[in-house]
Amino acid sequence: MTKAYERLLSCFRSFEEKIQFRPKVALVLGSGLGDYADSIRAEAVLDYHELEGFPVSTVSGHKGRFVFGYVNEIPVVIMQGRVHYYEGYSMEDVVLPIRLMKLMGAEILFLTNAAGGVNFDFQAGDFMMITDQIASFVPSPLIGPNIEELGERFCDMSQIYDRGLCQAIRDAAEELGIALKEGTYIQLTGPNFESPMEVKMCRILGGDAVGMSTACEAVAANHMGMRICGISCISNLGCGMTDQPLSHVEVKETADRVAPQFKQLITSAITRMGKEL
Repeated sequence: MTKAYERLLSCFRSFEEKIQFRPKVALVLGSGLGDYADSIRAEAVLDYHELEGFPVSTVSGHKGRFVFGYVNEIPVVIMQGRVHYYEGYSMEDVVLPIRLMKLMGAEILFLTNAAGGVNFDFQAGDFMMITDQIASFVPSPLIGPNIEELGERFCDMSQIYDRGLCQAIRDAAEELGIALKEGTYIQLTGPNFESPMEVKMCRILGGDAVGMSTACEAVAANHMGMRICGISCISNLGCGMTDQPLSHVEVKETADRVAPQFKQLITSAITRMGKEL
């Protein structure tokens, strides 16, 4: 048994001592969506500080807790505040919450984030369903001794984002009349925004949106056999695509502006996904 797995089991035992709830869907809330968990029928809340050795988000506006409850009778666990690599945590720390939610019982991982658009067809406020990703610019969370209890050493990555879950998101968007883009997400380390040439590089590589999270979480979830889906809120266009300098304030303002629609889309999509559980 590896040290990473021992630590994961320690966190899981700590969870079991405090929470008697078994989620089926794990939802990670990105910027602007932090209060989504306040709108569900909550059964329990677990602060990250209550789990010994658990990494705690340092980003402003991230509450740093798990919320357990129901989205239209679908049992969910929601992360209010993720941990980022740029905060100085190891990649093992960054994906620990994802692995823990799998042990809790979650079969589906729904990832959300605020991202910069590098596709000229996008504009601030668009929603992009993630259909593929490029995670080559951050360390793989699978580096080091393999945790055999979670998955095999060399896991297949040919279909990270589940086709059935993607269709559920498409159907939800169509029903709600919400325009939905689709594309490839690239994760860079951050916390600095990208330079104009880095944005151009991402576009040349085939990226449509760039951010500082998500892809590494998807790698860890895929390793464990979870079904994965994801949506990026395009909070701004990448550096060099407009005359405006980039700021976190702009990211948050855009995310907050479109949050009501984003929440509707998430609720409808999870409800549809629940039929497959």
